Order: sequence, then structure tokens, then C-alpha cells
Amino acid sequence: MSEERVKQRLDALANQGQQVTFWLRDDDAIEPTPALETLLHLASRYQIPLTLAVIPQNTGAALVERVVQEPALCVSVHGWSHVNHATPPEKKQELGLQRPAAMVLNELKAGFDKLRDLYGAHFLPMLVPPWNRIDARLLPELSALGFSALSVFGREKVPAPMRLLNTHVDVMDWRGTGGGRDADALFAEIADWLAADAEPLNALGLLTHHLVHDAAVWRFLERLFQLTHNHPGCRWMSARAILATA
Repeated sequence: MSEERVKQRLDALANQGQQVTFWLRDDDAIEPTPALETLLHLASRYQIPLTLAVIPQNTGAALVERVVQEPALCVSVHGWSHVNHATPPEKKQELGLQRPAAMVLNELKAGFDKLRDLYGAHFLPMLVPPWNRIDARLLPELSALGFSALSVFGREKVPAPMRLLNTHVDVMDWRGTGGGRDADALFAEIADWLAADAEPLNALGLLTHHLVHDAAVWRFLERLFQLTHNHPGCRWMSARAILATA
């Protein structure tokens, strides 16, 4: 079982006096929903710090009122409107140069300012591009907007124009069923990232999308959190804490 492979690797790390860091990013939040409540309760039960990538354009007081009840929760900037401006066969992208760069950057600045003002101490100045894509020509401009970090998907590439804190394991089967991926495949992927001969990551990022989770995703998350909660070979950290210590 792939789950057992993950446990064996964590046990080996613990025996060596080492730990791997996990972090959790959930995308597309706008307002409180039953699905978000399920995620918040699950994360709270297992003391998993959560970073919500919030879409600025349509969020407001309702989500703020819920977020302030979660002291360990971070809010990051998920583009502006999560609208695709690419045309086929291009992959979906909001933060590309299909529009003038100034227009894209102005939207990002508006999103940054709005979420900073709404969420206060919960706000993390990290950009999470919708669909995990941003045109590389925009990256040198992000610091001037106030961003201190960028989070996309896949192994971090260096050198980079700013701090990177990526996600590496996506629970959703976007190209297939549209539901949750097979739990054994997900555990196998995590085990591969943790393999002794793999290039170590600063932090292994798990990517979720609460609005489209099915029962398979919730079952997988419960199993993963049960396995890793208080295991001496790993620790769950907030994005803020990881960026502050790395």
C-alpha cells in the first residue's frame, strides 16, 4: 500500500532525527460555504495550518467574519477575478499578456490592497496565480506591488525573481473524472516526493479546491491528516512560518 510507504519514510526520517515539512493551500475561496466549513473543521481537528487563496474581486465581509475565527489561517491573493483571458489552444490563464501588462498589474495591485485591508493580520503578501500560471515577464514587477512570495505548482525553480513556495500534490483529477484522484495514487506521489534519493523540498505542498471536493477527497484528507498528525517525522506549518524561516 502506498500509504504504508509514506509511513515507512516518515518513520525513517524520525529515526534519523529529521522531519519533512508539509503545508496546505486551498484555492478559489470567495465566501463561506458548507464545503469550506468542512475543510476548516477538518484542518482544525488535526491542527493543520491552512492558506486560503482568495479571489479578490467578489470576496467581502462574509468571508472575513469566518476567517477571523481561525487564528492560524493565512489569506493569499488568487489573481483578481479568476477569469481566463487566453484563447485555445493556449492553456487557461488570467495573468498572461493577452491584455496590456499595465492592466494585469493594476488588477493585481487592486487585489493585493483589497485583501490586505479586509483581512489584516491574516493577510499574507503571496500571489497564487489562477491555474498556477503567470507570464514570466510580469514577475519582476510583483515586488513593487507589495508581493513578497509566489506560489504555483511543481518543483521550485531557482533562481527565481522572488521567494517561491509551491504546491506539489494536487488532490483533483482535473483531466479525468473532475473528482478526487485515487487515494493510493496520491499516497504514492507523496511517497515519491519523500523518497530518500529524491531532491529534498523546503516544504511539500498539498493543493486542494474545497468547492469541488467529492467524498473521495474528504476521505483522502482524513487519512493523510491522521497519518501525519503528531508524527515525529513530519510537521505541518503555515505558509507564513515557512517563508519566515526558510
